[in-house]
Amino acid sequence: MKKNKRDLLAFLRMAAASLLGLCAVLAHAQALPAPDADDGKTFRAIAMHDVRHNVRESFVAEPEPTALDERTVADFFSWLRSAGYHPVSLQQIVDARAGGKPLPARAVLLSFDDGYESFYSKVYPLLKQFNYPAVMALVTGWLEVPPGQIVAGYGAQTPLRREAFITWEQAREMAASGLVEYASHGDAIHTGVPGNPQGNLQPAAVTHRYDSSTGRYEDDAAWIARVEADLRRSRGLIEQRTGARVRAMVWPYGAYNKAALRAADRAGMPITLTLDEGPNTPDVPLQTIRRGLATYDIAVPEYALLRTPARPDPRVLQRAMHIDLDNVYDPDPQQQEANLSRLLDRVQAVGPSAVFLQAFADPDGDGAADALYFPNRHLPMRADLFNRVAWQLRTRTGVEVYAWMPVLAFQLPANNPLAGVRVTHMEPASAAARDQVRYHRLSPADARVRALIGDIYEDLAKNAPVAGLLFHDDATYSDDEDASPAALAQLAAQGLPADLRTLRGDPALRARWTEFKTRQLTDFTLELAQRAREWQPGILTARNLYARPVLEPASQEWFAQSLSQSLQAYDYTAVMAMPFMEQAADPKAWLEALYRQVAAQPHGIERTVFELQARDWRSGKMIDKDTLAGQWTLLHRLGARHVAIYPDDFLEGQPPLVTVRDILSVRVNLRGGKVDSLETPPALAPAKP
Repeated sequence: MKKNKRDLLAFLRMAAASLLGLCAVLAHAQALPAPDADDGKTFRAIAMHDVRHNVRESFVAEPEPTALDERTVADFFSWLRSAGYHPVSLQQIVDARAGGKPLPARAVLLSFDDGYESFYSKVYPLLKQFNYPAVMALVTGWLEVPPGQIVAGYGAQTPLRREAFITWEQAREMAASGLVEYASHGDAIHTGVPGNPQGNLQPAAVTHRYDSSTGRYEDDAAWIARVEADLRRSRGLIEQRTGARVRAMVWPYGAYNKAALRAADRAGMPITLTLDEGPNTPDVPLQTIRRGLATYDIAVPEYALLRTPARPDPRVLQRAMHIDLDNVYDPDPQQQEANLSRLLDRVQAVGPSAVFLQAFADPDGDGAADALYFPNRHLPMRADLFNRVAWQLRTRTGVEVYAWMPVLAFQLPANNPLAGVRVTHMEPASAAARDQVRYHRLSPADARVRALIGDIYEDLAKNAPVAGLLFHDDATYSDDEDASPAALAQLAAQGLPADLRTLRGDPALRARWTEFKTRQLTDFTLELAQRAREWQPGILTARNLYARPVLEPASQEWFAQSLSQSLQAYDYTAVMAMPFMEQAADPKAWLEALYRQVAAQPHGIERTVFELQARDWRSGKMIDKDTLAGQWTLLHRLGARHVAIYPDDFLEGQPPLVTVRDILSVRVNLRGGKVDSLETPPALAPAKP
């Protein structure tokens, strides 16, 4: 249990380390994000926690990542005034959003989480001195503990007694001042619950609790009933003890989903505060207020907290290891844990920014999902493993985990009525199609198939923490597909002939057909992303694209893939920069041509991940390390920014560690105030095991 308690602390450290990394990269970049618009509705928000005298010496070991030095807070308050920032109250924000008095330029919402006594003794005097309003989030379960007792569920390094938090009498005094508005921080959900059979503790507000005695997870109804009851209890206690109205919820660990937002609204708290970064522009609802997280390492948090963008900064490079979870899986639990340890060691040693992690089981290597590695409604579960591995990667190595998933290639059980609703091709197959890999794919022309695959993506996001989705390269049609009855009916509905030979024989019809198929696949992936965002609103997207549609745009009709469309639709496009797979006669010239085609597109270099080939699948051998390194050196010198390697054989240590680290590591040495020659941002600091 002690080990598992570190999971949530590691999660918090990971979030704090992410902010520190972004702070450094912004501070040393040549150009900072543009100032926020002065529109009378935009504001920034900052999340602060405990305030200590001499914070670095107040802990026996390393300080809590979110603890702040009292001098830092005092300096920060002074800096806000001198730099022209204006702390505002939650009521001012509500009024401005409702069409009332506009907010001042550079408006800032100050918030303090957890209800520490230091807020009363160190922060409250500063609020009165500067006449700054603030929101304070209270964990009512901690404040209800009798004097002298240990606060159970407090997940920091050192257990705290009740006296570490404000008293209800102090809370009433501050409420009466008009400077402090209280928000709920939960009653018993500022803790972790077992999120998988291996016992990892994960944020209680968004995790379906795993019961080891029954081997089952909470169902949706039990989970949301638990969360909503907690929110109601917390709000009621604050209002009863202080006499102050509570209308806001602050999500513990910043973890929330759309169902939890609806529960907070039903519980009387339509406003919630998150740990999402970026400005609160008018399009950001007050139901999900973004906040920068202050940490003890930041002296005056100008850059990290008040200048961060809302979406991935194109300067923050993506360096991704592409991992087969099939290589972690083993029917022997001990061997499986040993495999996981080797993966964690490898990722820690390499230091990438992201891992593209297989979430489906493909033991026969045909590219189709025979089973999944997470609980779901439609396919067998080979092992309840994805959550465990994704969580360990995230909290132990600090990487962002993208779930690598098929779009259409699911091998349903034979008794599923949709098992035979497949993408089919006309006979005989076209010459172009005969040269392509044909995955077993379900036909998205059938609404039942789309709903089923959407269920799978929803189950993934419900059961595992991920930063993003990587859509597999199975999202493709050849120039003789889809000839299934549902697809032909779709063509007729589009005013196109329901006959593929007719379509292929007329250039104008063929072009319309190609555009329709390409857009259909893109729209379906975006539909799947939306299903996943019901459970994890911040999920990013990436899609694997074959190189040929990039190099030869006319070949879109053989793949139904388009680089320009992909760049517009997704956060990143992972182009398979694999000359040996494509049997290129001159790999160097082939890569140069691929880069030129990407660079010619708007945002092409910013949003393209060049995925290098580490194994020659024709021979079964790994690509020579010097060849692999040379390919990235070439692309990087041309101007490529983002790179991934597939596959990484962490069990055999191939490609060699030094090669992979040289290509993928985002660790830097800040010397003389400059970022290293690769201009890469600092890696997320690893959590302590």
